[in-house]
Amino acid sequence: MAKIILVTGATDGIGLLTAQNLAAQGHVVLLHGRSEEKLASAAATVRGTTRRYRADLADLTAVAAMAAQIQADHDRLDVLINNAGVLKAPQPRLENGLDIRFVVNALAPYLLTQRLLPLIPADGRIVNVSSAAQSPVDLDAIQGRGRLDDMSAYAQSKLAITIWTRAMSARHPEGPVVVAVNPGSLLASKMVKQGFGIAGNDLAIGADILCDAALGARFATASGAYFDNDTARFGDPHPAALDPGHTAAVMALLDQLVPPPVADTRQPRSD
Repeated sequence: MAKIILVTGATDGIGLLTAQNLAAQGHVVLLHGRSEEKLASAAATVRGTTRRYRADLADLTAVAAMAAQIQADHDRLDVLINNAGVLKAPQPRLENGLDIRFVVNALAPYLLTQRLLPLIPADGRIVNVSSAAQSPVDLDAIQGRGRLDDMSAYAQSKLAITIWTRAMSARHPEGPVVVAVNPGSLLASKMVKQGFGIAGNDLAIGADILCDAALGARFATASGAYFDNDTARFGDPHPAALDPGHTAAVMALLDQLVPPPVADTRQPRSD
């Protein structure tokens, strides 16, 4: 049966190749990107049955609006792949003072996932792209107090998404499955080329594991787990993700920074 799958950051790199692979298997792929032009190009590359959604993940208002549009367009979403991410940016500090790495890599997918949860069935899946680069979250830095270098901000944001993966799984033991995946280090993505100045490894390494996480049997009972594709096995993330005090503090801050869903105040129809 064809599944409906949303891939964020689907206009290039691992996201685009993942979307291509999923569409080739006959699934309906919802493509997310920041540029309408790049989304159109991605849709032409992916082929199959696709639908395009544009939003800048650095803008949480735009993320919420995209989630609302997806809810209006679909009555279910089988898989959400939170793939979009950023390492370097010309202006890493946003107008609201927050670091773009924390917003795009951790807060935006947290908001999007919460807003789309009503569409995702108990046997559905949420796949969060983490990284081998993880480090304890500086609670001041995530709020925009103080500056971090590119890799520190990136590694902390990737620990944050890994932390909320585990927390969301614990909050929803009935499902859906929520997993964090390091798709592979130094793959040939635009991020790696810009950040490290190297060509990188085969993108298929990352796309294949994201497709497996989205649909494969070994992930069906792996909610809350972290999969490290560098070692090709499930394992523990950075120890800070397992520290109750640190994870509680990070989750409290994420819940403070991410706007809650707006209550539905519509009156039932009388006819």
